[in-house]
This record gives sequence, C-alpha cells and structure tokens, in this order.
Amino acid sequence: MAPEKKPTWDPDWQNKYRDRIATAEQAVRAIRPGQRIFVGTGCGQPEELVRALAARGKELPDTEIVHLLTSGDAPYADQQFSDNFRVNSFFIAENVRGIIQEGLGDYTPVFLSDIPALFNSGQIPLDAALIEVTPPDEKGRCSLGVSVDIVKSAAENARLVIAEVNPQMPRTLGNSFIDVHDIDYLVPVDEPVIEVKTPEPDEITLRIGRYVAALVDNGSTVEFGIGRIPQAVVPFLKDRKDLGIHTEMFTDSMIDLIESGAVTGARKTVDRGKIVASFCMGTKRLYDYIDNNPMFSFHPTEYVNDPFLISHQHRQVAINVALEVDLTGQVCADSIGTRFYSGIGGQVDFNRGAARSPGGRAIIALPSTAKNGTVSRIVTNLTPGAGVVTTRGDVHYVVTEHGVAYLHGKSVQARALALISIADPKFRPQLVREAIEAKYLRPEMARVEGKIVVGPQEFRTTVLLRDGTQVMFRPIHPTDEPNVRDMFYALSEETKYYRFMKYIQRIPQQQIQDFVFINHRSDIAIVATVPAPYGEEIVAIGRYYLNEKTNLAEVAFIVHDRWQNRGIGTHLLNHLTVIAKRYGIRGFTAEVLRANKPMQRVFTHSPYKVTSEPREDVIHFQIEFN
Repeated sequence: MAPEKKPTWDPDWQNKYRDRIATAEQAVRAIRPGQRIFVGTGCGQPEELVRALAARGKELPDTEIVHLLTSGDAPYADQQFSDNFRVNSFFIAENVRGIIQEGLGDYTPVFLSDIPALFNSGQIPLDAALIEVTPPDEKGRCSLGVSVDIVKSAAENARLVIAEVNPQMPRTLGNSFIDVHDIDYLVPVDEPVIEVKTPEPDEITLRIGRYVAALVDNGSTVEFGIGRIPQAVVPFLKDRKDLGIHTEMFTDSMIDLIESGAVTGARKTVDRGKIVASFCMGTKRLYDYIDNNPMFSFHPTEYVNDPFLISHQHRQVAINVALEVDLTGQVCADSIGTRFYSGIGGQVDFNRGAARSPGGRAIIALPSTAKNGTVSRIVTNLTPGAGVVTTRGDVHYVVTEHGVAYLHGKSVQARALALISIADPKFRPQLVREAIEAKYLRPEMARVEGKIVVGPQEFRTTVLLRDGTQVMFRPIHPTDEPNVRDMFYALSEETKYYRFMKYIQRIPQQQIQDFVFINHRSDIAIVATVPAPYGEEIVAIGRYYLNEKTNLAEVAFIVHDRWQNRGIGTHLLNHLTVIAKRYGIRGFTAEVLRANKPMQRVFTHSPYKVTSEPREDVIHFQIEFN
C-alpha cells in the first residue's frame, strides 16, 4: 500500500489567518452594485463563491461578470439575472454560449496573451476577483492550482480578492503562487475540483490526429490547443523521442504521452526539461499527477502565450482548431456566421510563435464537414458574419481527415487547389466551380472538376538510397502541377526523349494536368521527393495506367538527370508493384527505347517473371507478378 501523501500546506493556517476567514455568503457581501467581478478559469472556478454571488443577484444591478472559459455552473448567466448580471467572456464556453448568442451577454475578442495587459493597464479595471487556491504553506504562499492563466493577473489587479481555499486543489509549481496577505477573504471549502473528461475521439478525429502527428518530428516542443482534435494527436506521438511540451492547456491524455517516454524536454530551448502550461482541465487522475510534481511548471498566460518566447522554442509545433477555412486560407475559429461560438484564445499567439520558431510548424486542424457531412467546412467564402481569427497571411498547415495542405507562401490558386484536395470528396466539384467563378482558379481547370483526388496516406514511404540520401515516395498531389512543370524543364533533351520517345520543347498544360489529376486506383502516380528550401523537390515520377481488359498496367518512369543511377527507378518500380498487387493487378508492361539501357536494367532485374520482345526501335517488357 502506497504511503499517504503528506500535505504541503500549513496545518495551522486557519488559526494563523482567522481574521481573513469568512463564509462564501459573508465574503460576497463586500461586492457592490455596478462593479466588475472576475471569476476564475476552467476547472479552477470557485463554485461556492459563484453560487453565493448568484444568490445576491437581485441586489446587484449593473454588475459585470468577466472571465475566460469556465467549466462549472454559471447561474449568473441565467436569463432571470440578465438585467443585473452582464456576462463578458474572453472565450465562450457552453455554460454562457446561450445567453451570449441571445445578445444578452458580451464576448470580447482578444488574443489570450493580451488579456493580462488589459488588467494591468486599467483598461479593464477589476473591482473583485473570485478565485480558488490551495491552503497556504508555511511561507504563506497559496498555489493557484489548475488555473494560473489570467487568474494571477486578475488577482494582482483586483481591488478585492476572495478565494476559496480548497485542500483538494493540487499544488502546482512554477510562477503559480499568490501570497495569502494579498487575499482579502479566505473561504474554506473541501470539495473535489471540477472534472472535465475529454470525449473519446471518433474515426474522423483519429484520422486527423494521425495526419497532424506526422508533422511532429523528434525533439519538437508541442502545444495542444483546446478541443478533441489536439488531444487525438497524442496517441500517435508515443514513438517520438525527446518531445517537449509548452502549451496553454494540459489534459489527461498527456499523462500517457509522458509515461510512454516520448516527453523529456531535453531539446527545449526555454524551460528545458520542464512541462510548461498555464492551466489544465481533466480528471482527478490528472490533478493527482500534477500535485507538487516538479516536472511541471505552471506560468501565467502572459508568459506561456508570449509569441516572442514561443518563437524561441526548439521546433515549436502549434496544434489548433477551426470552424471554417476559406479557399484563400482565412481561418474562422470563434463564430458560426454571426453567432459567436468560442473565442480567439491562444490560436494566434501560438500560430505566430510556432511559425517563427526554428523548425517550427503552425497547424490548423478541422473535420472536412459539419452537420453529419451535409456542410463543407472548406468553403469558397466564409459564412457571412464569420470572423477571421488567423489571417491568410498567417496560415501555414491546414489538416483534415483527407490530408494536409501547406499554404504559406503559396499563390491563391495553389491554396485553393490544396484546400479543395483535403475537402470532403463530394464537395470538391462544387468548390472547383465556385473557385473558377471567384477567379481563384483558371477557367481551364473546369476539365479537372471531378478529378481532384488525394492519394492514400498508406502509399507514402521513405527510402534510404545506397549513398545515404533519404528520399520520400508519395502519391502525386493536385498541387504538384508547378513542381512537375519545373522538373520537366530541368530535364536534359536525352532524358525527355527517353521518356516521351520524341524530342519536345514544351509540355502542354493539359498534359501536365493529366499527370497530376488522376484517380489513384486505375491510374497511379508516385513522386520521389527530397527536402528543398521551399519545401520539397520532385526528383522522379513513376506511373502506371491499367488496361482493364488485360488486367496489366503500363508503367513508365522519369528521373531527374542529377538523380539517375542512384537506385530511384528500382525503388519506384518496387513501390508501384506493391500498390498494383494490392489492387489485384497481375503485372506490368513497358515500352523502353533500345538506347535506354539504365531503364532496361531496372526491368530486367525485377524479382518477378520478366519477358522482353524487341519491336522496331523499342523493347516491350512484360512483368508477371504471379
């Protein structure tokens, strides 16, 4: 049996500070009509004080309630108090969403990192702060526990501070303490801290999580935003090494990530070895885990969400969510049309910080549809009244269950194609038509309206060449059109002649589109890529076209001159063979010029049954898999 945990607070605290002790009802009597009252955040909401305040509702006309998001009941948001309590929320939680959408409450859109400055400067003066803390320790320090965030600044700036003192509140370490002498009323309570259980991820959320996790490298420092999607990334990160965590919110799921050994913080640039957060929302398992745990360092929002500090982290990855994204890359995350739904939160803080971090990645994730698949979240134009949280100039990665679109530095046409590619397939033709009408796409793109298909994720693989170079093989993507064109014009005349069997000076736009816009079933194209300053460079393309009458596919390759004779052609053939066998194709055919000895060797050395037949100036190859 594990030994009982020794309390970290002063057992005699109630005697020492008895002149400050009051009941909730006694303490809230100090609040006067017309004042602005701050209520503590998330699971650190002081429920007994909130109930006592609501009980005085009819006595407190013109009282403003200010908070971030809160997880407990919000009786002050009941319509019966709308003439007395005015709710003003920096982030809209479910408990106040109704009254705000009815127009009886307020929402203040602001970057999370800016809120403490509003308190400090007096722009939003606070008359009182209702918070929850641990009992004071021997030095008279109370921990703010699960919610440091903007609570610390609110308590430091409010004229009156009333605190529930709860021994069940975990004692979090870091810049998370308030001196007991800075609290006017101490209200003893002994109640479980509010618990919030993250819903189990569904299939779509898990698919998004897998795509996002693929963007997180070993040694990255990760921010997990609010919502199911960021939490769904966690299971797919357990095989990573030396991850760090610098995030505004911490949840139960991250315990499993830590215990998997993936999180060490060893490569963090700031707060090395520490897990940094400003608040947490979870269950008792989480609260017991963080209690007096030196691995964790809780800090106020102005520190955790500082874009400048975030940008100095090693490979900072920001994972946040959206409600809607338009084809130019504008991200709406706080409203559904004119109805305010959530808030700006820390999305912009972390997005901008991660974008400037060395090796960092700023990721926006969302399901491709809403309302049971009847509405696309990838739209040509945002819903009228929708607000832009992350601008088209700030967006980098957008992820849905259908793939990843990288937008930063891309033209509007490239953005539109990338986003249409990760939209739900049934909405892609409509989005192409609307994008052409909006002049985002050229009119000739109408011919590919029903052909924007993203190849399966499982067709991706990485190969180490004999010389130690790592090459990525993946399905060709609709946004590869300019890269395919660039590769063509970089080829020697001889290589172009070997591939097309004639001398050509230009490749028609329609032919490039036929290379790129394929169905990834009977028509497969795999590109080999290597990292480049602008993202990646295509160095080879392998493709097959199925003849359904014979169940044989004609295969062809083209390899950049600089990358020939390094084994890429052989790897492409092997990879295409695996794909073809999966689809039940019985073999390949190929026409190779007699002069093209390297490609002949690729086919000749195949491990399958190979027959060849000279035909005029070409050699016809047939490869039987069985």
